[in-house]
Amino acid sequence: MSQTKDSLSANQAWAALLEKYPIREEIGQKGYFRIKASQIKEFREPRLMAKWDSSDALPEVLQKNRINLLPDSRSSYVLGNFLLYQPIPELEEPVTRMSRIRLPEFETIDAENIGSEANAIHVLVLSGILDEFLGTRGSAATFNGRMGTGEFDFRVDTCSGAPQWIHVRHAQCEIDGGFENEDCVVILEAKNVVHGDFHIRQLYYPYRLWSTRVKKPIRLVFCVYSNQIYRLFEYRFRTLEDYSSIELVRSRNYSLQDTRITLEDLRQVRAATPVVTDDNAQSTRIPFLQANSMARIISLLEHLFETPMTKQQIAALMDFEPRQSDYYFNAGRYLGLFESRREDGQSVVSLTRLGSRVFRLNYRQRQLKLVELMLGHRIFADLFDRALSLGSLPDRGEIGAKMREYQVCGENLVDRRASSVYGWLRWMFQLTKL
Repeated sequence: MSQTKDSLSANQAWAALLEKYPIREEIGQKGYFRIKASQIKEFREPRLMAKWDSSDALPEVLQKNRINLLPDSRSSYVLGNFLLYQPIPELEEPVTRMSRIRLPEFETIDAENIGSEANAIHVLVLSGILDEFLGTRGSAATFNGRMGTGEFDFRVDTCSGAPQWIHVRHAQCEIDGGFENEDCVVILEAKNVVHGDFHIRQLYYPYRLWSTRVKKPIRLVFCVYSNQIYRLFEYRFRTLEDYSSIELVRSRNYSLQDTRITLEDLRQVRAATPVVTDDNAQSTRIPFLQANSMARIISLLEHLFETPMTKQQIAALMDFEPRQSDYYFNAGRYLGLFESRREDGQSVVSLTRLGSRVFRLNYRQRQLKLVELMLGHRIFADLFDRALSLGSLPDRGEIGAKMREYQVCGENLVDRRASSVYGWLRWMFQLTKL
């Protein structure tokens, strides 16, 4: 091996494992391949090779071969063409319709700066949001942390269509929050980073563990806290032994702040915002945007306020491929929020002064400021006006034509980057009831 295992990326290490062991062959023949942690450690530390909380984070070589993995003990994993992830629904419900909950006046809780997942959970309970969402009363935190799963069997769907049975013997699971009230036991998985999906294991393994320990019904909640909004999803498994029987029961959004934004608010921002750039690729050093999700840009803004990060650290935090770190960094630069500097011989991404000011704004002010930063670009100002006249968003063809008019990027990039423009416009108007 020309590289040490410390220098190998997860993708390189998995490529080496696929080369050394008959993983693909056995998956094709038996439906699975069992691998020991010690075998993985030949190339890279297992803790860096086997925990992918969203499908975006899977190494490219595993994605290409449609291979996923699950822990089946404390020292081994099972590989297969398993379908392990559940999409997180997009934030379709307008922010103006969200329930608003008031937090008790605690000096040790800053509702406008909830940085960690642990603090997000504290506020979720203290504010009464969790009980309001579930229709319960008096939920008290009673367990959390790392636990052994015990022993159980389950079936999981695969890419081939044939389900595979898995035997788990004392694997490890981690529970962000466990609660009990008069009616039920609640298992909570919390995130403070926006992803497109989540690993069902994070709910299923704790569910199987606690289903052997308690008599009360178990309710499963997945929570995303970002941009000063709680998004709660309750899931259930139709069949205890079927990992793939997960289904969404209900979802709801909550905020501790005023979230009301109207179309008139957006019109006022447009009227007050001068256009400062037409994004012509020949006259700007900042690449035209190629990052579809404004929600993920805001999520990254929140984390960069806490601490500057390298692009590799951003990729790990956000479950990005390395190239996506560049896309989202440049999207933040496009709005004037992010910058990079050399620190200890490496490039570090941090917030600009403007980015820090935007972070400190309350929900309503923050969204309107982001709209203002978009509308300072001629293409967004024009397309905003067009959307108002149409009563709906312009399609990608019209967006592409406008991009060509202003020569914002090469012809070969227009179609892909038009999707990003559409995504940003869609986010903007979703702030209202338009």
